[in-house]
Order: sequence, then structure tokens, then C-alpha cells
Amino acid sequence: MPSPQALAVLDVVLRVPCIFIIDAIFNSYHDPGSGLTGAAAQVLIRLLGVLVSGVVLVLSQKALFKFYMLCFALLLGAVTVLINYFATSHIDFYNAYYTAALGVKLSPKNGPTLWLGLVMLQLMFGIGYVALLNVQSVYAALIVLDIMIPIWGLIIELPVNVRQLVAVASGLVLTMHAVMYLTMKLKWFYYSGRYVYLLIRHMYRIYGVQLLVEDTWKRIRFPDVLRVFWLTRLTAQAIILVYVVKVAGNDEGNQHYFISWDDFWEVLCNLIISGCDSTLTVLGMSAVISSIAHYLGLGILAFIGSTEEEDKRLGFVAPVLFFVLALQTGLSGLDPEERFVRLSRNMCLLLTAILHFIHGMTDPVLMSLSASHVSSFRRHFPVLLVSLCLFVLPILLSFVLWNHYALNTWLFAVTAFCVELCLKVMVSLTVYTLFMIDGYYNVLWEKLDDYVYYVRSTGNVIEFIFGVIMFGNGAYTMMFESGSKIRACMMCLHAYFNIYLQAKNGWKTFINRRTAVKKINSLPEMKGEHLREIEDVCAICYQEFTASARITPCHHYFHALCLRKWLYIQDTCPMCHQKVYIEEGSRENGIFANNNGYVAPNENQRAAVGAEADAGGPEPDNELNEDNDSIEYDEEEWGTQNGSTAVEEEYINDDTDSSGE
Repeated sequence: MPSPQALAVLDVVLRVPCIFIIDAIFNSYHDPGSGLTGAAAQVLIRLLGVLVSGVVLVLSQKALFKFYMLCFALLLGAVTVLINYFATSHIDFYNAYYTAALGVKLSPKNGPTLWLGLVMLQLMFGIGYVALLNVQSVYAALIVLDIMIPIWGLIIELPVNVRQLVAVASGLVLTMHAVMYLTMKLKWFYYSGRYVYLLIRHMYRIYGVQLLVEDTWKRIRFPDVLRVFWLTRLTAQAIILVYVVKVAGNDEGNQHYFISWDDFWEVLCNLIISGCDSTLTVLGMSAVISSIAHYLGLGILAFIGSTEEEDKRLGFVAPVLFFVLALQTGLSGLDPEERFVRLSRNMCLLLTAILHFIHGMTDPVLMSLSASHVSSFRRHFPVLLVSLCLFVLPILLSFVLWNHYALNTWLFAVTAFCVELCLKVMVSLTVYTLFMIDGYYNVLWEKLDDYVYYVRSTGNVIEFIFGVIMFGNGAYTMMFESGSKIRACMMCLHAYFNIYLQAKNGWKTFINRRTAVKKINSLPEMKGEHLREIEDVCAICYQEFTASARITPCHHYFHALCLRKWLYIQDTCPMCHQKVYIEEGSRENGIFANNNGYVAPNENQRAAVGAEADAGGPEPDNELNEDNDSIEYDEEEWGTQNGSTAVEEEYINDDTDSSGE
């Protein structure tokens, strides 16, 4: 029994011919002078070929193997018939010498040698035919005997016309058997097709079109099929081109084992041009780019020490972007010279997009290392090296392009992307430096959060400006250079995601920060002697109150900086999850209990306590104020009552810890 890996490889290989057939049909020449009937026949044949190839392409693995076994058996039968006819009609056994490929004569008279070779060949083909069709033993022996009869006619030296008649009769018998077998299999074809139809309809009704397409895409391993198709096609074309170049060089008297550099560059350019001359070849090139980008992303993640699953999407983003660029520019329909230029430009745009994605992979790792105060140089060096490369590569790319090309919309777009990437890297390194400085001095830096926000906001504003500029550049390109529906759709998506949503999220963040600052300023502040009497720590950062503390309406104490970070995310108290707001008179009449139940005395309390003591009332020390320590939650209740997510909690704790240290 073959291994699953071998079956998977065979499954992919057997689907590739269907892609070749579909590609050949789409690229076939249409004769306009064939008339209406001829044109209709050509269209019908093409549709039939595409339909049959498409059905075979999506067959299940078991059905695909059965189909190819049947096709290979019929091919063997046809080959045996042709060999018998050719041997009985066109081979002179007694006037020719049999020589091997190296010119060595194996026998002075080639008759017995050819007889033995033909017998072995036809016997092998006959056994393969009956084995693939799973013919019963009696009928299998008769079929092999039918295939061997024309060879016996050669051995006993029958007349030529008799030998030809025997070969034709043998071929007719084998053809009748194949037709009868196919007729008996029509029922199997019908039920198999009906089963596939019912299965597809059932999946469509339950899961919808999207999941049906995704399941089929994975089941037939379509990306692997496209890769094998594109690489096989490119390899075959490379062999033919190199052979033509070698033959041309030999005719000119230049006999060299290797081709020259100029010939190599010409062959490479022709291969690149022919590698994207149709929609299927563009899909194949996209699949190859997907594989390269996938392993590149995994290598970078392993180098910088990241384990985020979301960062492994480079193998999906890169081919989608390449295919969209190809459709947007009409790559496969261009002339060969113009196609090569356009492909080079698309590759430059794709390279800048990949660099942007890599920056998105390195930025969280850089922030995590700096905020957690990791001191190991070996952990910082890979991320800093990648960041340095992300800063240098766009500069080199822009320098090379500006030295070789004049300014146009494409060069402007590539340059804008490169400048934007350099600015994003500078922003990341600046924030990284701020966090490292905060960790080095190991003191509370209250302005750190503001500085980080200012740096990030500056980067986001610049990125927003570049998005608007790129939208204008795309609009100019669509109106005056190469307008298309796909380009218009991409511009609409760019305007929504990169301009509208970015502006909306930035404004929302600004409003949240401003609201949080207002709420913090509206809360009462405790300093001096009363602060020292608390003898407590902030419930967010677990650091002592040294300068001041803010008091929430629910009578809990926090650092102003810690509470402000919390209010960026949600408007509730971190301890009891009540709304953070100020009621009228709460500053004057409220009894402020700290995080451990301590009651901060004020003048009114002292007067009341004195009056109670004089009247013989209860001791004030025996009174226990309910605080948040008396409110106990288990983990599930805490998760349901807390409005923030786990990511938000981690963000608050990380930022607070880094600030506190």
C-alpha cells in the first residue's frame, strides 16, 4: 500500500494535465474564416474540452485514479494495435541490421532479435491492459493471445497482405472489447456523476458557496497543482529554448558547453514573458510566489523569535496582491515587451508591500522586548537587524529606480511606499527607544504614555497623508493612463480601509484620550499627610503612592497615570467595575475608603466621631466599611463582570509595569 505522501504527490501530478488542456484551449488560435458552422463547432469543442477537464480536475482521489487507469489501459490498447500494424506493414526484417544507440551491431541478421523484442513489448502491453481493466483470467488470456497473433504471423513468414489482414482483425477484436467495457461502465459513470452532483448540492445548501469552494480548493490541492503546472511548463520551455540556442550556436561554429551570458539573459526574459501569458499561468506564478513568501515569512519569524499565528499570512497576502496587480494592469493581454516591463513594475510594488508586511511582523516583537525590559542582547539583535534592513532596502530600491527611470505615476507610488515604510520604521525604533530608556532608569515616567502617543500619532498622520496622496495618484492613473473596473474597485477599497477607517479610528482614539484626561482631572486628588495615612498600593500597578492618588466615586485609590490608561479602554473602576463619574457633593460628603478598607478622615468625620464619643456611641474603630476586598469573585464571574478582554488587560498591565519600573 503506497504511503499517504506518495498518494498526495500522485494526486497532484494526475491533476496537472487538466490544467495544461484548459490552458491550451484558452490559448488556441481561432480561425475567423471557417464560417458560422466551423466557428460554432470550434466553440462547442472548446467548451466540451474545458468541461471534461474541469470535471476530471475536481474528481475525488479514488475516482481520479480509476479514471487514469482506464485512460492508460485504453492508451496501451491503442499502442499495441499501432505496433502490430507498423510491424506487419513497414518493417523489413531480412534486409536491415539492428544496431544499438551507440552503433554496436548486436546481430548480423536482425529478424530473431526484433521478433523477441516485439514479443516482449506486446506481452508487457497486453498484460498491462488486462491488469488495469481488471479483466477475468479467461478473457485476459484470450486478449493477450489476440495481441500476439500478428507477431506470430511475422515469425511463420505469412504473406504481407495476410499479415496486414491479421493485424487489422486483431485490432478490431481489441477495439470491440474496449467498446464493450466502456458500455458496461456507463452505469458507473452515470452514478458517479450523480453522486458528485448530489454531494455538491448538499454542501451548497448547508455550507454555502464560499465553504464549498474552499473545501474543493483544499481537497484537490489546487495551489500545488498550479505550482507543478507552472514549473513544468517553464522547464519544458527552458529546455526547448536552450536547445534552440545551442543548435544556433553550433551552426555558427561556436561550440561551447555552456551558453553565453547574453543568451542566458535572453532565454530568462523569454521564460518570464511566457510565464504570465495567460490567466492560468498568472495563477501558477502566484502560487509559486505564495510558496516563496510563505517560507520567507516563516524564516523571518524564526529569526526574530515570534510565534504569532497571524504573522504567518505572508504566503496568502503576497500572491493575492500579485494576482490583483496582474488583473489590474491586464498583464496577460499585453505585448511581450510591454508585459516584461509591466511585470517588473508589479514586482517592485509587490516587494514594497512585502516589506510593509514584514514590518508589521517585527513591530510587535520590538515593542514586547522593550516594554518587558528584556536585557539579553541576543533577543534584541535579530529584531533590530531586520528593522535596519527594512530601513535601508527601501532607500536602495528608490535610489536604483530613480537612476534608471523617469518620474511617472508608478515610480511615484513605489517611492511613496518606500518613504512611508522608512517613517514607520523610525516610529517603531523611537517608541522602542523610549521604552528602553524607561526600563533603564527604573523610575516612574509619567509622561511616557504621552510621548508614545505623540510619536505614534505623528506616524499615523503621516501614513494617512500618504494614503490620500496614493489615492490621488491612483485616480490620475485611472483617468489618464490605464483605467479599468478592477482599478476602480481597488481604489474604493483603498479609500475605505486606508483613509476612512484609519481617520475614524485615529479620531476615536483622540476623543477617548481627551475624555479620559477630563475624567481624571475631575476626580478628587489626595496628597500629603492623608496620602501617607493610606499605607496602600495602586491596584493597577501595585506600586506605592508617593506623590498623589486619584479617588474614584466608589472610593478606590489609583495613580492618575494608571487610571488614565485604564479609562482609555473602558469607563469603569478596575476594582468594582462601577462607572467612573462624579456626583454632586461627592467630594465633600463622600467617605473615601481605600483599597484595604481604610477610611480617610476629614473634618466632618472627626466632628461626627467626637459627638458620638461624647454621647457614648460606638467606637469608630469597630466600624468596618465595605470595600472591594470584601467583594469576592471566582475566575468565571470576574471574566463576565470585567468589560475588558484578555488582550486589554495584558496591555494595561504591561504598560503600567513598564511605567512603574
